[in-house]
Formats: sequence, C-alpha cells, structure tokens
Amino acid sequence: MTQTQVIYTPIYKPNQLICGTGRIAIITGWTVKAAVAKHLEPDQYAVIGQLYSAARGINFLLRNLLANPQVDSLVILNATKEDKNAGSCQCLFDFFTNGFYDSTTDTGKPCWQVHSPVAGYIDKEIPAVVLEELRSRTSVQMLDTIPSAVAQVKAWAALPPRALTIPVRVYPLADNPNGTTLPGPVYGHRVEGTTVADTWVRILHLIRRTGIVRPTGYDGQWQELIDLMAVVTDEPPGFYFPEPNYLPIDQDFIQHYLPQVLEDAPYQEGVKYTYGQRMRSWFGHDQIQAVIQKLAKEIDSASAVINLWDSGGNLNRRPDGSSDHQHSGSPCLNHVWVRVIPQKAKDELEMSLTALFRSNDMFSAWPANAMGLRGLQEHIRVEVEKATGLAIALGPLVTISQSAHVYDDCWENADQTINLHYKLERPNYTDPVGNFVIEPDGEGILVTQVHPASGYVVATYRGHNPLQVVRQICHSNPAITPDHAAYLGMELLKLKMCLEEKSDYRQDAL
Repeated sequence: MTQTQVIYTPIYKPNQLICGTGRIAIITGWTVKAAVAKHLEPDQYAVIGQLYSAARGINFLLRNLLANPQVDSLVILNATKEDKNAGSCQCLFDFFTNGFYDSTTDTGKPCWQVHSPVAGYIDKEIPAVVLEELRSRTSVQMLDTIPSAVAQVKAWAALPPRALTIPVRVYPLADNPNGTTLPGPVYGHRVEGTTVADTWVRILHLIRRTGIVRPTGYDGQWQELIDLMAVVTDEPPGFYFPEPNYLPIDQDFIQHYLPQVLEDAPYQEGVKYTYGQRMRSWFGHDQIQAVIQKLAKEIDSASAVINLWDSGGNLNRRPDGSSDHQHSGSPCLNHVWVRVIPQKAKDELEMSLTALFRSNDMFSAWPANAMGLRGLQEHIRVEVEKATGLAIALGPLVTISQSAHVYDDCWENADQTINLHYKLERPNYTDPVGNFVIEPDGEGILVTQVHPASGYVVATYRGHNPLQVVRQICHSNPAITPDHAAYLGMELLKLKMCLEEKSDYRQDAL
C-alpha cells in the first residue's frame, strides 16, 4: 500500500469527519463539509472536517493529524461571515505560520497557545518539538471560496507524495471529570435573571448541578436538562458585558452576529441558512414583517408567530420537497412568539418575546442566541411603535430550550464561570407573588400578602403552627420562589418562639 492509499483514521471526533485515502486535509470552517466533498474523489483528500471553535477545536484537529502522518498538506477554507466572526480558521492558519508559545488556558491550565489574535489552546501533553515538526512538514493554504479550495486540493493531489517517514503519534487526553451531580427533576426547569450575562451563569449552575450526562451524536457527552425556561427581565441598550468579560462572546462578535438574526441572506453553496434567512425568505415571505403588521393592526394579538421549522414541501429551497426531519443541519431555533400586554399596575404596554429551541448549547451558543433575539425583539418593538404611535416598553425575553446542554469539552470552563460569578445572594428582582407581612394574632400567627406593584392586600393566612401556615402560603402561591418560602419558614418559627417566650417580635430583625 502506498502513502496515498492510507485510510485516514481519526482518534477524536470520527463521526464529524469525511475520511478519504489521500494526503490532504481540508478544513471547511463553518462551510458544510459535504459542499466540498462532492467536488472531489476520496483519493484526493485524507479528511474533510469543519472547525467552529479555535479554543476547543484546534487541539483535537492537531491530535488527529499527528495520528495520521500521511497528511502533508492542509487546505483551510475561510469563506463565510461566520468564519470571520469565529476566527477559528484564521487561528489554525496562524498556528502553522506564526507558531505557539507557553501559556495558560482561559481556565488557568498550562497549555501551548497559538500566536494569533484568536485564542487557540493546545494541550501540554503534546511536546513542543512534535508540534514544530508538524508545522515544518505541512504545506498550508488558506482560501476564501469553495472553487479555489477545490482547485488547490486537486493541484496538490496531482503531485507525487513527499518521501517522509513520520511515526504515528497518539497522546491520550487528560480526564475531564463531570463533578458532583445532585438529584433533581428531569423535565421542566426555570431560571430568571436581570441580564443575559446574569441569567447565563444561573443556567450553567443549574445544568452542572442537576443535569443528566448523556452521550451525544457528536463523539462525546453533554450534560442536559430537558425543557429549560430562561427568563431575562432587563437588558441595557447595547447589551451588558461584564468587566472583565466572562461571556464566551464580546461586543464586536454580537455586532457581526445580529445581522444573522435580523437580515435575509442570499443563498451560498455550502453555507447553512441563517435564522434571519429562515424568518425573512425561506418560506417565500417575510415573517418578521408579517408579525409587525399583525401587531400594528391588532396590538393585543396572541398570534404574532414566526416559524423556522420546515416540515417539507418547500420546493423553492429544496427541489426534492424534503423536510428538516431529513437533514442533520435542521435549525435549533424553531419558533418565535411576540406578545404585547399591559404592564402590571401601569398604564403602559410591554412587548415580550418567547423563543423555542429544540436543541441549545447553553455554554457556547445561548448568550449570542439570547442577544440576537433581544435585537429582534427591539426591532419589532420599534417598528410597532412607529406604526401605532403607542408607547411600548421592552418586556422579558423568554427562551425555552427543549434540550439545554453543556458539552463535555466546556465543563471545565463552565465550572470556572460558576465558581467565579455565581452569586449566593438573592438576585435583584422581587418575588412576583408579592410581599408578606408577619405579625402576632393573639396567641397565633397572622400573615398578610400584598400585591408587589399596587401594595393592596390580596390574601391573609392564620394559624398556630409555622409549618402549616407556610404550607397554606405555598399551596395558594405555587410560583413562590424557594428562597422566599424558606425565609417565611424561618420568620414564622421566630414568631412562634417569641410567642412562647412572651417577647416582642419584629420581622427581619436579627
């Protein structure tokens, strides 16, 4: 068997790659790998694969190359807006052209880091001399179109192979412990925060503490909650980015990402739809504009709906009439619902937006998804205000993720984020069920519930046993927050002790 007939055998992520028997590796970035493969024969390439993230993808890619020394050339396709935004292809190119240096990862673990504006980490288990050898023996070209990439592959494939004798090198990955998982419900979860950043940390905490670890279809594991509702109550104009920024995105990324949600995009071979394209033109009409017109005519409508799931029969997009059920690249965002309702106890209107995801990467994707949806929500709000002359406030953003998960290669980053930024104190919002005034009632207990906005009395609760009174309150208010219920239990026990000791009781007194 000659060098050009060796089958590429990936050690990591094999199900995500198209393997051949050649000696040229093709990295397609965010371009669908099949869009390149269809122009080539298997003996013209060794492997074709996508590279979404430099920080977590380059390490696996280089390990696979070291395990397949027949590869002597690399073609990098850096073709789309998504590629420019992610920077993963540029970082890989920078590894081969600029090299690497001794550093630490974003979680503080020693690593080799690529000399690049984009963060790319390589495990220290791989010796520097081995990485330098890989750099020196690999020919690399970065191109920006599918035709130019295919032409380069064919030109190199026509050349005789170089006479190189390189051993197969495999370096086992260090263990990625799952940590401590506590019991909890399988279905139906809720998280609320003031901003996208605040809510994101709370999401990670909930998934890492109670999520179930399952295998994925992408050569690994994820930790998952099913049917997770995340509510973002507020967000400043231009979005909130912490300082220092612990989010996986920054302001510049979001400015490039927003058009993918708000704007249509022309068809480009190998490029997946964008959410904007699905909402603007995929089904032959502009659904965003239709929602604006619907609300302008009927402000309290409950049918301002945008659908992104193609159930089949769309011959304009797929001549065979196939559905998203038959394609692996089906959209994660499936449904958007916009609603305008009066704000509680105010003479103002607010616009909420609810988005349904069938599958949601909560570490790497959710912050950008949420900010993109916030941008869509603000766009619709402004246009409806213009059309109606009504004052409409920006209400909550609600995302419902049917599969809310964190991939195993992000567990370490998620844990660091939780340890540094998850706050134990109560978040900065009041319990929507209201406030409770506690006082003695003769020999017993009296609790008065008041509306959180108007201050009106809405209910009273009486009894002698603190636990029974708390149960009355929780039975009447199933949405009460857990910390509020615990607080009431402690205060009622304190009141009971004061009654027994015939001493004065003051609520919230230490």
